[in-house]
Amino acid sequence: MSADVLSNLLAAVSMLLHYVFTIYMWLIIIRALLTWVNPDPYNPIVQFLYKATEPVLQKVRRKVPYLGGIDFSPMIVIFVLIFLDSFLVSSLHDIAIRLKTGGGF
Repeated sequence: MSADVLSNLLAAVSMLLHYVFTIYMWLIIIRALLTWVNPDPYNPIVQFLYKATEPVLQKVRRKVPYLGGIDFSPMIVIFVLIFLDSFLVSSLHDIAIRLKTGGGF
């Protein structure tokens, strides 16, 4: 596989990861906002949001309990997603640029 092909692959993966992290972050935010209005649990959109976000939020809740009756798991997940977007996506993009310019890893 040539360096250009690998560079393009890494650039595409980094862009895809950026969009996945951004969309998931917004799903978490919408889910957190829905807790303020007590939505209909049988609504298909609400069910989708819960099914998409609950596995990750539940893992965080096991590690970080409620503090003062407040669930900090959405905020922690959002911070992790921002970190991954900043670090992982930027690193993959930088590697792709270096490969394109001939700098190597």
